[in-house]
Amino acid sequence: MEQVAHDRAKKEKSPSQDPLVYNVADEETEWLQSFLLLLFRSLKKHPPLLLDTVKNFCDILNPLDQLGIYKSNPGIIGLGGLVSSIAGIIIVAYPQMKLKTR
Repeated sequence: MEQVAHDRAKKEKSPSQDPLVYNVADEETEWLQSFLLLLFRSLKKHPPLLLDTVKNFCDILNPLDQLGIYKSNPGIIGLGGLVSSIAGIIIVAYPQMKLKTR
């Protein structure tokens, strides 16, 4: 991710913007766009990471609801459980999709 960010920063070092016009909202939007682009590219290059991220996101829905931190309806909780279970089955069926740890 750092390499992609570094390459993008090199490309964006053009003096086309007027230094007198400065907008904080533009800077925040740029940061968010850069972050989301790096996240998307990273997940696209590493499908096991994407699968694990989706599974973890679905697994966190139930505890958040039970603790009252983020209320969801039962359909969302059930859908999250279903997606998490399917992701788990994919990991078992295709061992190459298991996230490798060092």
